[in-house]
Amino acid sequence: MPEYVLDHHQEGERERLALMSRLLDPMHRGQIEWLGVGSGARTLEVGCGNGSVSAWLAGRVAPGGRAVAVDLDLSLAVADVPGLELRQADILAGPVEPGDFDLVTARAVLHHVADAEAAVVNLVASARPGGAVLLIEPDFLPATVAEPPEVRAFWKGWLAWSRGQGIDYFTGRRLSAMLARLGLIDVEATAETAHYNGGSGWAVYWRQTVIELRARLVASGKLDDRLIDTFLARCADPAWWTQTIAFTAAAGRVRGE
Repeated sequence: MPEYVLDHHQEGERERLALMSRLLDPMHRGQIEWLGVGSGARTLEVGCGNGSVSAWLAGRVAPGGRAVAVDLDLSLAVADVPGLELRQADILAGPVEPGDFDLVTARAVLHHVADAEAAVVNLVASARPGGAVLLIEPDFLPATVAEPPEVRAFWKGWLAWSRGQGIDYFTGRRLSAMLARLGLIDVEATAETAHYNGGSGWAVYWRQTVIELRARLVASGKLDDRLIDTFLARCADPAWWTQTIAFTAAAGRVRGE
């Protein structure tokens, strides 16, 4: 797996992950509820980050259920949650307890993985027959037509830098096909796109992210200080409205025995 560019030990990463959870957890929880995961279920979240979804899952599957949360780095994951098991692991190394889980889910993980299809193979193999696999990943299509032109230029540079880091910000559109190729049934997908303005939660998230990575962005030659300053100023302007990501949620079920 390529080096994760937003290492958990960077200054401000705990706050950035907390904000990301506030922005994305409602969509993630809604998808899990739609799949009917409840009391007594065995669940696995891969790439759990701060563990907010898995902590919620631990309460949802109680009593009698089991929630496992996996990440390469568990330093920011919530601990001491009843019914939640934290485990350090790399999904590219193989399935987690093959054929055991009623729900296997991963969010904003695959676009950082060198071989996303291999990771999905291991995710699917971790689910029991009849179990559900839920994947949520970004598609940066809205950013490619962002306004005004200088913001679009910023995103063009960001995406060029990302490709150099091994990050695929268009993974979301490929999730359904991946699941279908692996023989999952009842594959369905939907996408949500936030329309936000400067000063809002998403604008603050991007300000924090860009500030955290600024030195690396400039050093890459894909972005310069002028474009970055212009983008950061827009993120602070309540009169500026934009869209950046279409988060795609794709789910399917493993064929029963």
